[in-house]
Amino acid sequence: MGKLFPVIDDALQAWIAAQHVFFVASAPRGDAGHVNCSPRGGDSLRVLGPTTVAWKDSAGSGIETIAHIRENGRVTIMLCAFDGAPRIVRLQGRGEIVVAGSPEFERLQAAFPGPWLGVRAIVRVQLTRITDSCGFGVPLYQFVGERDQMAKWCEKKGEAGVRDYVREKNAVSIDGLPGLDPV
Repeated sequence: MGKLFPVIDDALQAWIAAQHVFFVASAPRGDAGHVNCSPRGGDSLRVLGPTTVAWKDSAGSGIETIAHIRENGRVTIMLCAFDGAPRIVRLQGRGEIVVAGSPEFERLQAAFPGPWLGVRAIVRVQLTRITDSCGFGVPLYQFVGERDQMAKWCEKKGEAGVRDYVREKNAVSIDGLPGLDPV
């Protein structure tokens, strides 16, 4: 059995910052609909306080995580050590969507590196449970680098093109839940 943390301390914060990928899991209310698990990367996760984290959410082919959080708030973030000592960390809590262009979004931008083209929201999570476990079953992988396709796609589309894509593709989840409001 792993350890239950009351807060994200300095050592855990440093470990989180060293990971290159994290996974976000969410689900709609009740027993209908689809459970979603999405990989994230690109240096987009930040610890904002002892029980608060956030990530930059970029335009994508779906809007499941945002739709689920808007509906019920529940979200789990999981990080795994793919090099070094084995470890899995789960950050569970209640999320909120801070949409691009809002005053709170502008305030939170300082916590994250650029670029910002293609970012549709910042997802902030108030943690209710912070745990780790052994991670013995997680294989070792070597980090080679970040992919550049997303940045190139955003640059090619331009700001207006990305906004149109989000309006068209991210308004409704696969289960018919509201995603992002059209801009």
